[in-house]
Amino acid sequence: MCGIAGIFNLNGEPASPNILKKMTDAIAHRGPDGEGHYTDGFVGLGHRRLAIIDLSPAGHQPMISANHQFVLSYNGEVYNFRELRIELERLGHHFYSQTDSEVVLNAWVEWGQDCVHRFNGMFAFSVWDKQKKTLYLVRDRYGIKPLYYAQWGNTFLFGSEQKAILQHPTARRIIDKKALLEYFTFQNIFTNRTLLKNVKLLQPASIAKIQYGKDTSLQIQQYWDYHFEEPKSPKDSREYHEELDRLLLQAVSRQLVTDVELGSYLSGGMDSGTLTALASKELPYIKTFTCGFDLSSASGLELAFDEREKAEAMSALYKTEHYEMVLKAGDMERCLPRLAYHLEEPRVGQSYPNYYAAQLASKFVKVVLSGAGGDELFGGYPWRYYRAVVNNDFEHYVDKYYSFWQRLIPNTEIKNVFAPIWDDVKDVWTRDIFRDIFLTHKNELNTPEDYINHSLYFEAKTFLHGLLVVEDKISMSHSMETRVPFLDNDLVDFAMKCPVNLKLNNLTDVVRINENETGGKKKKYFQKTNDGKQILRNVMKNYVPNSIVKGQKQGFSSPDASWFKGESIDFVKTKLFNGHTPLYDYLDRDSVEKLVNQHLDGDVNRRLFIWSLLNFEECCHIYE
Repeated sequence: MCGIAGIFNLNGEPASPNILKKMTDAIAHRGPDGEGHYTDGFVGLGHRRLAIIDLSPAGHQPMISANHQFVLSYNGEVYNFRELRIELERLGHHFYSQTDSEVVLNAWVEWGQDCVHRFNGMFAFSVWDKQKKTLYLVRDRYGIKPLYYAQWGNTFLFGSEQKAILQHPTARRIIDKKALLEYFTFQNIFTNRTLLKNVKLLQPASIAKIQYGKDTSLQIQQYWDYHFEEPKSPKDSREYHEELDRLLLQAVSRQLVTDVELGSYLSGGMDSGTLTALASKELPYIKTFTCGFDLSSASGLELAFDEREKAEAMSALYKTEHYEMVLKAGDMERCLPRLAYHLEEPRVGQSYPNYYAAQLASKFVKVVLSGAGGDELFGGYPWRYYRAVVNNDFEHYVDKYYSFWQRLIPNTEIKNVFAPIWDDVKDVWTRDIFRDIFLTHKNELNTPEDYINHSLYFEAKTFLHGLLVVEDKISMSHSMETRVPFLDNDLVDFAMKCPVNLKLNNLTDVVRINENETGGKKKKYFQKTNDGKQILRNVMKNYVPNSIVKGQKQGFSSPDASWFKGESIDFVKTKLFNGHTPLYDYLDRDSVEKLVNQHLDGDVNRRLFIWSLLNFEECCHIYE
């Protein structure tokens, strides 16, 4: 697990070794175990190493192929690298290390860019083809590892984080106003934009290439996509359960391969509990980590946010070496400058509890398992999908689901909030951005199951991707690798073809609901329920306590709705209501204060909006 960066001067100007080193120094936290640089005329590749597999100098990067044609700078873990190595050795390739990096390099030599179809893991890497004078950038199926790129004039740059790119003297720190509108609509960015103009995020499952001396435009192709669909001839439900059990065990076992100590997050929920249960079978006394919350000033639903008791019970059951910390009101403001620096831009959720959890884990281990992906694959948010299962046609479905995903600012207030820059963003149609997510998926929908599968597709492409980008930035800020066993290729392939009726309960009842009626079933099913992930719950009965299996979905959230209008109210007002914040170069002060005050007065829960404002305000100072 590492950090990469690079320079490609399209005018033939030599790549500066000094600038390249500044770029890798900016992401030294991603790889404190070593650094390497390679220059070849107008091309420069940089690398920071976090040694996980084969800790010896043999894993040094950038790595040059035996025929001297290809140079690799690689960030990731390919979990099936040993199987691939055996195949490559049979084809005549020789190896000088035990790393997966060398396997990736020789796989590229043997199969070219088609090698990505053989990789089961997470990765973002660059390959320089000296013979063809072509630079390739590659990102894994799901976007677990980020990779950014930018071009100013004849200078093309890339890096694992934006801060590497910004070290180059040609780089410009200009807020992308259209991306800002996109973010404050969805609390995420669905396109390849970032909050910095000209800096783009390479989309998951993409290969980009740029060639010297010919057409110097970047060419990008997508090599894989999610495809959730109902099987034409479903198997007996017992077969699905048996197969899921096998694939879960296989996925966890694959991702335990490491030459350093590995631990697991243990939140008190089913996904992390499942991974810990399975990992503890192979790793006795595995270390586990939990963050809880001081709920002394919490109220309402937030009184259930602390899951330490459940986590401690599971730790005792699995005999883990357990560590935990308790977050209090005020912990957010203490870490916010550091967090914003590492996140670089806000994405989904309230991420500071995850920052503290990673900080805790990094004191003891170098690799940690995360339960990300279980909800998105197996239908963990039924109250979201249920809102759009009965529709007239695809466009009707888009309208209904789009309305739900406007997470931060009411649609009626968007123009008012963005008044200072409205002329610059008024041509951005966020519904079109939303709809365009489905461009590579079929739009003929006939059954409620079709609509559910479309929702799963959408959330894997957007919500999950945002979570993964945040997870990477947070863990790597502490020089720690996060692994996500639920995103094992074989497990994902299974989940996409698993019948909806094995994932969700009560779909038949929901279809019959009259949406114009209040209360009753609508109130029951359109709120948080434990209807989702039924097949996963059934399989996990053998490993996880029944109370956890039957538990209602609870995200890893702090009680900020209470803290923002209580113990943290002075901080919120100082940051958002002062006359010096750069926030109001982009957003209208009166409109923002109106929405914030609705929360402070207890009228509307706008905790995500307030968190997003605080995060963006901090980013503005970073970009200055």
